[in-house]
Amino acid sequence: MFKYACLNQISPKGLERFDGGYEKTEDLKEADCILVRSANMHETEIGRNTLAVARAGAGVNNIPLDAYAREGVVVFNTPGANANGVKELVFAGMLLAARDIVGGINWLTANVNDPDIAKDAEKQKKLFAGTELNGKKLGIIGLGAIGALVANAAVHMGMDVYGYDPYITVNAAWNLSRSVIHVSDVTQIYKNCDYITIHVPLLDSTKHMINADAIALMKKDAVLINYSRDLLVDEDAVLKALEEERIGRYVCDFPNTKTIGKKGVLLTPHLGASTIESEENCAMMAVNELRDFLENGNIRNSVNYPTCNMGVCEARHRVAVYHRNIPMMISRISELLSYMNVASMSNTSRGEYAYTMVDVDGELKMETGKLLRSIDGVFRVRVIK
Repeated sequence: MFKYACLNQISPKGLERFDGGYEKTEDLKEADCILVRSANMHETEIGRNTLAVARAGAGVNNIPLDAYAREGVVVFNTPGANANGVKELVFAGMLLAARDIVGGINWLTANVNDPDIAKDAEKQKKLFAGTELNGKKLGIIGLGAIGALVANAAVHMGMDVYGYDPYITVNAAWNLSRSVIHVSDVTQIYKNCDYITIHVPLLDSTKHMINADAIALMKKDAVLINYSRDLLVDEDAVLKALEEERIGRYVCDFPNTKTIGKKGVLLTPHLGASTIESEENCAMMAVNELRDFLENGNIRNSVNYPTCNMGVCEARHRVAVYHRNIPMMISRISELLSYMNVASMSNTSRGEYAYTMVDVDGELKMETGKLLRSIDGVFRVRVIK
């Protein structure tokens, strides 16, 4: 029996995928796995038995990845599960920026008692007319799951689409429309695009990547869209540029007291992936990942451990070793298991962390686990079967 805990409300569509071999607990210390959305886990104390954390979403800056890796806790996320919800909101943001829809709605609300509202609206509508997206240049920074969906949809909207992603995967490239123009220098997007939307993870290298220097290259009426992470953009530089009318609009999903009500800023209350469908998709994907890991040891979509898939164990036993990615580790593990026939083995690594899974035929000695744990550089040993 495995026990799971939820730090946030998780869609029942996902939780119902736990079968009778799983039980919910309110005590984190006894949970084998934890599901989380936005709760900050950096100060959260988890139990020594916790094997995995699944983030029902993409961003994992609320989880201490390295600390958990060193404890042998695998952290999962759900890339792409909420991509469509974010994509649709990006287009909503572009449309709100292109045509002053909010201004028009507010004008009508303010004049609700005008008996000639229909007639007067005809006179005033030119103030809110705006422009169309068709024919405009859209620059997309980051062509992952969300960026690729935005790019392909924008092509169908008649936009000229430019994409920048120095780390684009082969699969992501195959999923892009052939009409998307791939640029190798992000400054080309800053200089040429009418709309610029950013879809990259928040890392030390990407913090404030949209700064005063980047903004200085943009068109005077450029619209900057941020539905990714707040700290990707230097908001002080953006507000100054808007005040001086050096860019057109800033559309953002991360409101704060600094930006609310400021000239040229269109804010939404962190709605990005907050659709029923996105929450359901993320929850289902997170539970599927946890179950495959807990029951089979397989790792898919981890952000602190490497991918590993050996399917369902057909051998007598399956042993998983979480360890540092250092020389001689495989030989030490193999030596301690050499008294049995090794049916299959997988060793994968991600940076300084590695994961070795071994299927063996024969009787597993009680002391083997203890001996494996005693190897210098081993974080955790788990007998899965």
